Amino acid sequence: MATTTAATAKYLIHCQDGTNQLERATIAFTIAASASKTSEAVVFMSSDAAALCVKGGADKLHQEGYEPLADLINQFVGNGGKLWLCRACAKARRIAEKDLIDGVEIAGAPEAMAFLAGGAKVLA
Repeated sequence: MATTTAATAKYLIHCQDGTNQLERATIAFTIAASASKTSEAVVFMSSDAAALCVKGGADKLHQEGYEPLADLINQFVGNGGKLWLCRACAKARRIAEKDLIDGVEIAGAPEAMAFLAGGAKVLA
């Protein structure tokens, strides 16, 4: 049985929260920033997290006791992490590619499922 090392590990973190549950969103990005230091990591952002993908959306969001959310997102992207905005969520909220922060791609369930089929583990 083959084992996965941290250097070859792949992780998908599903973030559904934004200002509605700031602590949950912050925890998701704390996990993501850590995972992206040593592994291939993707944050699939849906529902209320879609607003974090828009320019200025994470600015000034700070849950007491944690790093500011924008800083965590920047760490994640700086480490090579990928941000995928749910295609259906973007469409429902009329978010266009021109509205997105650097590092965000619009992707849907097929991309997420292919990433998981390629050996990624879900971190929640």
